[in-house]
Amino acid sequence: MSSLRCTIAKHPIIFLVETSTTLNQLKQIHTQLLINGILNDPHLFGQFVATIALKNPINLTYSNRLLDHCHNPTLFTFNSMIRAHCKSSTPHKSFEFYKRILSSTHRLSPDNYTFNFLVRTCAQMLSLESGMLVHGSVLKHGFDSDQHVQSGLIFMYAEMGCLDSCHKVFDQIPVPDLVCQTAIVSACAKWGEVVFARKLFDEMPVRDLIAWSAMISGYAQCGLSRNALDLFNLMQIEGVKVNEVSMVSVLSACTHVGALDQGRWAHAYIEKNRLKMTVTLGTALIDMYAKCGDMNKAMEVFRCMRERNVYTWTSVINGLAMNGAGEKCLELFSMMKQAGVRPNEVTFISVLRGCSVVGLVEEGREHFDSMRRVYGIEPQLEHYGCLVDLYGRAGRLDEALKVIDDMPMIPHAGAWGALLNACTIYKNTEMGELASRKLVELEAKNHGAYVLLSNIYADSKDWDKVTDVRQDMKARGVKKLPGCTAIEVDGEVHEFFVGDESHPRYNEIEFMLGEISRRLKLAGYVANTKPVLFDIEEEEKEDALCKHSEKIAIAFGLISLKQHQPIRIVKNLRRCNVVSPGALFAVLRVLEFVIL
Repeated sequence: MSSLRCTIAKHPIIFLVETSTTLNQLKQIHTQLLINGILNDPHLFGQFVATIALKNPINLTYSNRLLDHCHNPTLFTFNSMIRAHCKSSTPHKSFEFYKRILSSTHRLSPDNYTFNFLVRTCAQMLSLESGMLVHGSVLKHGFDSDQHVQSGLIFMYAEMGCLDSCHKVFDQIPVPDLVCQTAIVSACAKWGEVVFARKLFDEMPVRDLIAWSAMISGYAQCGLSRNALDLFNLMQIEGVKVNEVSMVSVLSACTHVGALDQGRWAHAYIEKNRLKMTVTLGTALIDMYAKCGDMNKAMEVFRCMRERNVYTWTSVINGLAMNGAGEKCLELFSMMKQAGVRPNEVTFISVLRGCSVVGLVEEGREHFDSMRRVYGIEPQLEHYGCLVDLYGRAGRLDEALKVIDDMPMIPHAGAWGALLNACTIYKNTEMGELASRKLVELEAKNHGAYVLLSNIYADSKDWDKVTDVRQDMKARGVKKLPGCTAIEVDGEVHEFFVGDESHPRYNEIEFMLGEISRRLKLAGYVANTKPVLFDIEEEEKEDALCKHSEKIAIAFGLISLKQHQPIRIVKNLRRCNVVSPGALFAVLRVLEFVIL
C-alpha cells in the first residue's frame, strides 16, 4: 500500500489541527488527544505529526519532538517529515529521517515518495554530491522507472546546472509523460539550449502552462526577446491562460527590446484577467515601464501597489536614475528609508547613478560612505565603478583615478571603462591612454576600449594614432559591435543597424533622412563629425553619420507613427557621441515641423 494513501481518510481531529494557528493551540489539542488515548493508533499519530510539520514550518521542531516519542513511526510519517524539511530552511535534516527509515526495526523500506522528496531536498540544497548518492539509491531500490522520480531527477540536475545529466535521465525514459517532457524543456530553456527546447516543445502532444512559461522564460533569459513575445502571442491564440510567472518573463522580454506597446497590452491583460498583483509582478511592470521611458506609468504602478519590498523600491529608484531624474531618485530613496525598508547593494548602485546623472558629487560620496558606516554593506566592484563615473562625469578626473588607485580589490573593467569614458568627454589623452591600456589588459576583446581611445585621438585629429588603434584591433581579432537601434511601431519591433538598407521601406527612410538633415541645417545645427574615425572630407563624414542606426530608426518613426505619438528608440550600445543632447534637441525641433 502507498505510504500516502492514508491521507485520503482523515480523522476529524486532523481538520482541527489544520485550522490551528498557534503552537499553544496545537499543544492543547495534543493534550486532549493524549488524555483520550486517540494517539495510540500509529496511523493517526503519523497524520497528527505530519499535519503539524507540513502546515507551518515554524512548528517543525515540535513535530520532531513528537516523533521522538513514537515507538513505531509509519513510513507515511517519515516521508512527511522529509517533505516538510525539504521545503524548510534546514533541508539537510531530511536525510536524518531517511536514515531512520533504513534503520527501522519494523522493516520499513523507502518508496517512490521517499525518493521524490529526497531528490527535491538535494535540489533545494544545490548539493550535487548528495544528489548523485540519492540517484544511486533510486537505482538500487528500483524506482528509476517511476515518472515522478524521473521528473524530479531532471529538475534536480537542472537546478545544479548539470544539463548533460538531465539529458541522460530523459533519454532513459521509454515513454516520457507530460511532467517529464515539461521538466526537460524547462531544463534546456533555463540553460540556453533554446533551439533543442523549442523542438521538444513543438513535439509535445499536450503542453501545460509550466511548459509554455519555461519556454518563454528561456527565450527571455537568452536575450531572444522577440521569440519570447512571438511565443506569448501564440499562447494567446491557443487560448492558454497566463499566470504570474509567464507574465514576468513576457514583461522582461518587452523591457529588453523596448516594446512599450506590447508591455502596455500585457499590463491590460493582467488587469482584465485579474491576475494577482504580486510584488514580483508589480516590480516587473515598474521595470518595464521605466526602461521603456514611461516613468509616469512606472510611478503609477508603484503608488498602486499594496505591498512593496526592497526590490520594488530599488526598481523605481533605478528607473528615475536612468531617465535622468536624479533629484526625484534621491527623494524616493529618502522615502524608502522613512518607510522602514532597508536598502541593499543594488539600491545603492541606483542611488549612485542618480547622483551621477545630475552631478551631485558630494552627496553621492556621502551615500557611498554610508553603505559601510550605516548599513554594514561592504562596497563591491560595481559601487566603486559608479563612484569613478560620478567623479568622471563631473570632470574631476584626478579624483576618479584616485578612487581606482585606492580600491581594496583589483579594479575591474567597469571602473577603467568609466574613467576612459570621462577622458573621452573631457579630452584627456594621457589619462585616456592609461585607462584604455588597463581596460585592454583586463578584457583584450573589449571593442569599446579601442573605440573610445580612437575617439580621443580623432578629437585631436591624430589620424596616425587612430590608424594604429585600428591596426591593433585587427591584429588582436577585435571586432566592433555594430550599433543596433530598435523602434516599436503598432506593436511590432523593427531593428536597424548602421548603414542598414534592408528594410522594405528604406527608400522612404532615405528620403526622410535627407529631409531631417536639411531641416537641421536650416535650424543652425552643425554635425559633430569628430567620432568618424577616418581622415576624410567633412561632407563625407556627415553622410556617414546620417546612416547611424539611431537616425535610421528616428526616420522610420517619422514616416510610420501618427501625429503626436512619441518616438521611442532602444539602443544596444550604452552611449553614442554622434547623437548628442544638442542633436536630439534639434531633431525634436524637426519633429515639430514634420509630424505636427
